[in-house]
Amino acid sequence: MVNFHIMTLFPNMVLSGLHTSILGRAAERGYISIEAINIRDYTQDKHGKVDDYTYGGGAGMLMQAQPVYDAYQSIVERIGQDRKRRVIYVSPQGKTFHQEMAQELSGEEDLIFLCGHYEGIDERVIEEIVTDEISLGDYVLTGGELAAMVMVDAIARLVPGVLHNGESAVTESFGDGLLEYPQYSRPEIWHEKRVPEVLLSGDHAKVDAWRLEQSLLRTKERRPDLYEKYLELHPPVEKKKRRKREAAEG
Repeated sequence: MVNFHIMTLFPNMVLSGLHTSILGRAAERGYISIEAINIRDYTQDKHGKVDDYTYGGGAGMLMQAQPVYDAYQSIVERIGQDRKRRVIYVSPQGKTFHQEMAQELSGEEDLIFLCGHYEGIDERVIEEIVTDEISLGDYVLTGGELAAMVMVDAIARLVPGVLHNGESAVTESFGDGLLEYPQYSRPEIWHEKRVPEVLLSGDHAKVDAWRLEQSLLRTKERRPDLYEKYLELHPPVEKKKRRKREAAEG
């Protein structure tokens, strides 16, 4: 089970998006838990402020360290000081999120996501509590909530039991380093387009071979970077033979 704790100024936004569909059912069945902690609840300002002007000047406001730290401490007190946890600051300056990272994080017990807003968060509290800075990509959002929700979705679906069919997380895109092959459902003919004959053959070996071929072709065309990486890890037969000959001669 993975427990997701999301520190945010907009808890309703997070919970309404994550407590639906597959993740909502998984939470009900106890495979994951998802909670949103409202950082504003921990401010000491009588007006409920959590931000202030930045030292040195500049545009925009900055989230203060104190309410963020106190919100974090409330989580630690509940789950236990000694329990292992990862604290992820959702930041465009972090490492780019990818499938291998989602797989790694799915093995953690407690994941705490810190969602920034305005011009960001006081650096001192980031240094104090954050273990990982992670970005969705080279672009900037108005807040970290959407990025955190994407990461939670990608991580949660890899937790055993979350998906009905355990094969789904293995065979889909990036599961083996390739993009997923094209898929088809009924009817057999739609808009004069036929389902490939091999998929109707009942020959599972041929179907598997066709799917691998399609995955390779699609990855080569759409993501040549992934294709080259896959070939390095899974060299073609001729390349393997050549390497063996070179090794024997050398």
